[in-house]
Amino acid sequence: MEKYTDTIAAIATPIGQAALAIVRLSGNNTLPILQKIFRKGKGLSTFQHLEERKVHYGFIVDPETQELVDEVTLIFYKEPKSYTTEDMAEIICHGGFVSPNRVLRCALKAGARLAEPGEFTKRAFLGGRVDLTEAEAVLDVIHARGEAAHRAALKQLSGGLRAKIEGIALSLRELLALIEACIDFPEEEIDYIDPKEVKKRIENSINELNLLSGYYKTSRRIKEGIPIAIVGRPNVGKSSILNALLKEERAIVTDIPGTTRDTIEEEITIKGIPFRIIDTAGIRQTNDPVERIGVERSIEKLEQAEITLFVLDAATQITEEDLYIASLIRDKKHILVLNKMDIASEIEEEEIPQKLDISPTRIVKTSAKLHEGINELQNAIVEGTGSNTISEVDFLINERHYDILMKAKAALERCLETVNAGLSNEFIAIDLKEALNRLGEITGETTPDDILNMIFDRFCIGK
Repeated sequence: MEKYTDTIAAIATPIGQAALAIVRLSGNNTLPILQKIFRKGKGLSTFQHLEERKVHYGFIVDPETQELVDEVTLIFYKEPKSYTTEDMAEIICHGGFVSPNRVLRCALKAGARLAEPGEFTKRAFLGGRVDLTEAEAVLDVIHARGEAAHRAALKQLSGGLRAKIEGIALSLRELLALIEACIDFPEEEIDYIDPKEVKKRIENSINELNLLSGYYKTSRRIKEGIPIAIVGRPNVGKSSILNALLKEERAIVTDIPGTTRDTIEEEITIKGIPFRIIDTAGIRQTNDPVERIGVERSIEKLEQAEITLFVLDAATQITEEDLYIASLIRDKKHILVLNKMDIASEIEEEEIPQKLDISPTRIVKTSAKLHEGINELQNAIVEGTGSNTISEVDFLINERHYDILMKAKAALERCLETVNAGLSNEFIAIDLKEALNRLGEITGETTPDDILNMIFDRFCIGK
């Protein structure tokens, strides 16, 4: 992929009512464009040069009519010491719907092109300021749903994953160099490399790849949210539990059984970890076709949940419906929630697991109506999902990374088969090169252009 030669502009902040907005420019003609649209100070003076990395006060003017457009401050960055490694500027104007767009139009009139999605970061990648894992981390920082994902993305942005991949690649390159030397100069006095040493080095690299790929599931959990299902028979307080966890009235709460007829899915962050909480329809036998569909969907959602909150009405005895639901979640990780504890309990807590034939990770007493026991329930959710151990994740391995890691691992496993079969070094070299090429796809060294474009197209315009 070739570097760009033109100059781009875009609004880098969300459009809407706000105190400030930022319009970005990047490219060889950044300074000439600024000379056409920026006037310094109250005197509206023109300029030949702008001191870099300093805040300049002035006004944006229409390059065609010289009409005043907005009062702004401006920072100019001289290449290569900028985000994109090109000449670059950030114009801080008033927020809102009008000012940012008028400033942008002035830049476009003066010769800039409207930036494509992610083009600023793409230029940073092409300029060598970031590799592909760091570019992807920019997107992960923006889209982080919790502190754990945000911290991991920042570590990746600082080069954590790149360093790990480069370390594995360096070891494989050294091995490949030794093997190719044996191939190219079989009659020279070159140290013979023992097949046992080759095998050991390849196995070490496979172990490193396994460690990295092991982050995939954890990465998905902290990026997408850990799915939790709230289940129980009608009118035990499932929706009240959801509302109490969310601290808002998201679900309709009435005394009428079967009010929730479909699943409701909401996001919540507990101790920096994102969760997707699914409030299901009350599970019971019903002749109502709409409610029956809701019950069927509830059972489907149970399969997707990592942990289930099984809600019982502590003010009533265990029913056949409770026993049926217990049979559905028996083999799944679950927390038993005894709700309505503000009413005299009709259930002996110690007897419940035995009567239902279940083994909950925790039993939590709550009164969703009075918001009692909710903090304890949150702690039980964090402990029950093991999410208290994922707050410090070093990398965010996405699906693209995982797929490539598996292909690199497969190539190295073929190397091992070749060594064990006693075949020639030429065959080992072929698969080593394949593994190295795959690792280069993660960092962007060997990534096809269409994949690069697809990655950067996921960014917003202005980033």
